[in-house]
Amino acid sequence: MADLSDFSPRLRPQPVHQRGLYVTVEPYSPEDHAERLWLALGGSPDAVSALLHFFPQADFSSYSGFTDWLSHQNDSGSWITRVFRKTGDGAVVGMASYMRIDENNGSIEVGSVAHGSEMQRSAMATEAHYLLARHIFDDLGYRRYEWKCHNDNAKSHAAAKRLGFTFEGIFRQHIIAKGRNRDTAWYSMIDGEWPERRRAFEAWLAPGNFNADGTQKKSLESFRKEGSQR
Repeated sequence: MADLSDFSPRLRPQPVHQRGLYVTVEPYSPEDHAERLWLALGGSPDAVSALLHFFPQADFSSYSGFTDWLSHQNDSGSWITRVFRKTGDGAVVGMASYMRIDENNGSIEVGSVAHGSEMQRSAMATEAHYLLARHIFDDLGYRRYEWKCHNDNAKSHAAAKRLGFTFEGIFRQHIIAKGRNRDTAWYSMIDGEWPERRRAFEAWLAPGNFNADGTQKKSLESFRKEGSQR
């Protein structure tokens, strides 16, 4: 059992810009990002609400409702939102937020994950989550990184597992969301697992792992399995 008697509170996520091969992660700014993010996520109340169907907030009736919601979460300190820009043309392609920030225990969650159509199932998506995790573990020294999702959200379950999070269980009747019960699935990644996860991410993201048409040669899971067998 590790001796944590000298463990000190971690810093909150810092306003860093992280430039990767495929995507840049940067702090959310309403002035710089709100309109571009709205467009990237669908550009209309129906489209954005559909993409964020499993988020617990009410559906959006307008652009201002979306920006007010996102600004409120950040102004309150509950969330620290990051925006994803495509390397090259700088197009905004998605977002995620650090939340449930527990500096004293070194625990933090990544949530409000929304990938626009251009980002979905792309190297940008994988690299964005690699960069988010790298900031938490390597820069700030957190012990625990969490991912939670509506238990009916099959895509979020699949994403958590693919990215290397470990399933921990279901919180039954966790909250009421949009007038319905939500059971919440909990996943985590911990600091002792991160070095292996980081190596797998970096191997998968290397340009040599992609064919000319952009498809992968080896899966992220295969790189993790190779690392665990060393």
